[in-house]
Amino acid sequence: MKKSLFLYLFIIAALMNIFTYMYFNQKSTFDQNHTEVVRKSLKDSIQSLQNKMVDADYFSIEKDQNAQNYFDNANIPQFGSYEELSKFVTDALIAFNDNPAGNPYTGQAPIGGKKFIINKAKVLNHRWIVADCSDGQYWGEVLLKYFINPDKTVSFEVIQSVVYDK
Repeated sequence: MKKSLFLYLFIIAALMNIFTYMYFNQKSTFDQNHTEVVRKSLKDSIQSLQNKMVDADYFSIEKDQNAQNYFDNANIPQFGSYEELSKFVTDALIAFNDNPAGNPYTGQAPIGGKKFIINKAKVLNHRWIVADCSDGQYWGEVLLKYFINPDKTVSFEVIQSVVYDK
């Protein structure tokens, strides 16, 4: 009786080991395959985001080699690079927000007594800027032309502006 009990226990232990081995072997294979699928999906997502960033930055001075060459050939000594010029122009534009009547380069008169100011601006190339403006209630965008004057100041000209409905 003792021998058959040990035989049954041995057979049960062997079967348990075989099933445990098979389970963890298949789980490991599944996890590896799942990890590979997730990795491929993430790689595709990253590539897609990189492509979108390249498309979004197509109209920016950072990617426009012709605009960069314009500044290199223009001999504007006060700016060492187009990055410095871009920051200078953006800061000069946003400095007009302190005007009590609002920023004159939003292309919008105050609506309901609230002044329009420029929230964010992006230098597109050696001549244009696109900016986001608002009065806290209404939002809009403006396309500006800018010029660097010989006296190291910046002149702006509103090309077109739009305010969106609520």
